[in-house]
Amino acid sequence: MKELIEIGKNAKEASKQLAHLNTDQKNRILTLVADLLESSSSKILEANAADLKQGEEMGLKGAIKERLTLSQDKIRGIAEGLREIVQLEDPIGEIQEMKQRPNGLLIGKKRVPLGVVGVIYESRPNVTADVAGLCIKTGNVCVLRGGKEAFRSNNAIVEIIHQAIRECGLNPQMVQLVQDTSRESAMAMMKLNVYLDILIPRGGAGLIQAVVQNSTVPVIETGVGNCHIYVDEAADLEKAVAIVFNAKTHRPGVCNAAESLLVHEQVAGEVLPSIGSALTEGGVEIRGDKQSCELIPAAVPASEEDWSTEYLDLVISSKVVGSVEEAVDHISNYGSKHSESIITENYSHAQYFLERVDAAAVYVNASTRFTDGFEFGYGAEIGISTQKLHARGPMGLNELTTSKYIIYGSGQIR
Repeated sequence: MKELIEIGKNAKEASKQLAHLNTDQKNRILTLVADLLESSSSKILEANAADLKQGEEMGLKGAIKERLTLSQDKIRGIAEGLREIVQLEDPIGEIQEMKQRPNGLLIGKKRVPLGVVGVIYESRPNVTADVAGLCIKTGNVCVLRGGKEAFRSNNAIVEIIHQAIRECGLNPQMVQLVQDTSRESAMAMMKLNVYLDILIPRGGAGLIQAVVQNSTVPVIETGVGNCHIYVDEAADLEKAVAIVFNAKTHRPGVCNAAESLLVHEQVAGEVLPSIGSALTEGGVEIRGDKQSCELIPAAVPASEEDWSTEYLDLVISSKVVGSVEEAVDHISNYGSKHSESIITENYSHAQYFLERVDAAAVYVNASTRFTDGFEFGYGAEIGISTQKLHARGPMGLNELTTSKYIIYGSGQIR
């Protein structure tokens, strides 16, 4: 597609400038973007209202609508995330190691930008600012392809970012938004390996799998979260009720929300009615195994499909298990390697869970809702990687860098 080829060329050109900006220059851009986002919030909210109106006509509801919706508080949060990125140490130029070989060569590794980062995402206009902020701080040009449901919101935010970059006397093409939101543009972007160094999908399972299966650009897989809370036989039951309720209801439409509940049989009779009552009052539908349905009057029978479903809604599956080993086996069979949590006061059980559960983030006595770039102290995140190569978990500044060897000699030949 002509638009993408032009974007790719512009991205490569802008990369020559952005990759060599110093920390103060990059921080100045981000600070100005944060200030302009807040001072121009009415413009962003007006664009977002138009997107929401169109979304209602398209039948958008539930998690997708919640992700799309901006507010004054959310815009302040986005700006605060950018200011936190400013405060973080710039990884670019860091010498990770340096050693001298017997022949006198000094060999070191230095952090450098990835280059041009492509992101295909759905619904969330905050991703536009988050990705741009992280990429600018790490010297990476970003090419953003949002969904049609957030088209006006994304454009309003990118216009503000461009204004800030221009006011700093720099090339605004370091942040680019693809205007064509068709499926064809997404497919074309997956083949743009001449210009893109990496591609990151953020959205539902369908989008992520489409990118993984079709892209010729290297992909970092992110996002799908069938997250579990396991209430152990040695759990503090008051903690358990609070944590399960928070993990499921705080923001049910995000990837770190709990989708599955596992409870040890020795405490199920005592804790499941309390958890069930709290969740039901919170509007949550519970789909349980036989024992869960017996202990929670509002529960309905779960199907096999429920154990592996990322609901992104006020729905949770519930199963009673006989041991921590059975809980870990269940998570191994049905989990998505995102975030898993055990509620227990037994140190051995906690350590077993931490060691045996294969996931990007594994918790003891805490809500899975903390798997988030801002909560981890990264200011924001470009995504939560559920794969193992290059990056895993919330992707902050370091995950947007690669390294190159630098070698100092004094005339050595081989």
